[in-house]
Amino acid sequence: MPALTQQVEARRLASDLRVQFSKAAEASNRAVMADTDEASSAAAREAEQAKQAVERDGAALEPLLHALGYGDEIRQVDAFKARFAEYRTLDADILPLAVENTNIKAQRLAFGPARDAANMFRQSLEAAAFAEGFGAPRRSSTERSRAAQQITSKDACGVEALVAKATAAVLEVQVIEARHIAESDEAAMSRMEAEMAAAESAARKALDAVKGLLPPAAGPQLAAAAAALDRFIASNAELVTLSRRNSNVRSLALSLGRKRTVTAECDDILHALDDALAKHDFTATR
Repeated sequence: MPALTQQVEARRLASDLRVQFSKAAEASNRAVMADTDEASSAAAREAEQAKQAVERDGAALEPLLHALGYGDEIRQVDAFKARFAEYRTLDADILPLAVENTNIKAQRLAFGPARDAANMFRQSLEAAAFAEGFGAPRRSSTERSRAAQQITSKDACGVEALVAKATAAVLEVQVIEARHIAESDEAAMSRMEAEMAAAESAARKALDAVKGLLPPAAGPQLAAAAAALDRFIASNAELVTLSRRNSNVRSLALSLGRKRTVTAECDDILHALDDALAKHDFTATR
């Protein structure tokens, strides 16, 4: 192959190498930031395809540079290969985490099934304790007072206090869930889980105490409240497992940490390689 043709092909490969590396970095970032499994997986595949193109371009470029005797450019390619190997290692950790989307799934669980179960628990418990005839929905403080007369006046205030305690405990768990999903520190998550377990226990104890104070007519609503609390606690356990995996938090942290530095180093080397090859082209045309 004539030297001029080799120069042109080397310049083309170096240019495409830089383009493909930019595509790989951009697709990897999209995988990390995507909010669905489908989008994360698609971006991860794009990133892998672009990285393969980078390796093909690099493998084709090296022999051309040796044939042209471009020592400085050969050293630049060697430096890029070393940085790119580290980039690939980092990406091999980041992309599988990004595709898992465990923090996003935990968030959806918190604002979907867990919230629905919490709302059902509160509504069923209030219906059992306060509704007229233990069957109608709660409407006003006046109606609540009349309903409370169906149990002894001594117990009425106790029932209302227990219902408030149970619903507040479930709400406390919901508040902690949001903090847990965003947390990255293992010790902090453990403390939050202990707080949630204590609140769940408080809700369960308050519900049991209410059962002992209400007449049999409240049985269906109390059963619905107990079932809703079971669903809420089960959803919370699943949420904690997902949140503990922390795939979105970890992939973002890795992307914004060492990988960002390595990406910049790779891009700088490729930019310098482009400039060096352009100078050879300029010399050849004079």
